[in-house]
Amino acid sequence: MALEKELTEEEITEKGNPKKPEGEYGSLMLRRMNRTHQPLTKWALGFLNFKPDDTILDIGCGGGNTLKLINEYNPQAKLYGADYSDVSIDETIKYNKDLIDNNVLEVYKADVEKLPFRDNTFSKIITVESFYFWPNQKENLKEVLRVLKPHGHLLVVNDVYDTGTLTEKELFNVKKYNLKIRTEDEYKELFHQAGFKDIRTHKMDGEDWMVIDGQKK
Repeated sequence: MALEKELTEEEITEKGNPKKPEGEYGSLMLRRMNRTHQPLTKWALGFLNFKPDDTILDIGCGGGNTLKLINEYNPQAKLYGADYSDVSIDETIKYNKDLIDNNVLEVYKADVEKLPFRDNTFSKIITVESFYFWPNQKENLKEVLRVLKPHGHLLVVNDVYDTGTLTEKELFNVKKYNLKIRTEDEYKELFHQAGFKDIRTHKMDGEDWMVIDGQKK
């Protein structure tokens, strides 16, 4: 905690590496994100129609808070988390030890480019603030489609940007982390090209946060 008191949130994020959290600073960053992302995640989960027999995957599970919240919404669902950061895996496991001990949650170190799951496994997949970092978004969405059940849903929770309105600092971060940023219409078109149907978007009032909800054909 001494480290957290000595540094600003921006410095912790810089040292923790939001693209792939690492080290002690990565752990601090993820714990902070568990707190700061909670209102956004609760808002986003409200757009999912949960069912008792759901099997749900969180891609880029980070500090594990999204999985905890999903369990609160749907205690009967079987949950899976996936992340390619060792620190994220460790933090998710620690944060959700009770769910793991009760065989509600399984956590895997995995990359979105090749998910370690069979075809048609999940009824719902969610990713919160990780989609910017996916290396090849169109192909990665196709990989998500592979593991979704027919009529399953993918929920992407992200900032939506108009590149013409970004500040110099935001443009610097886009370049530094190689962020894939899009407008609302560009997100819809990307989902369509990847093979999703019934694509819906929901924007938080007065904010740039958006939910993109696509369904497997």
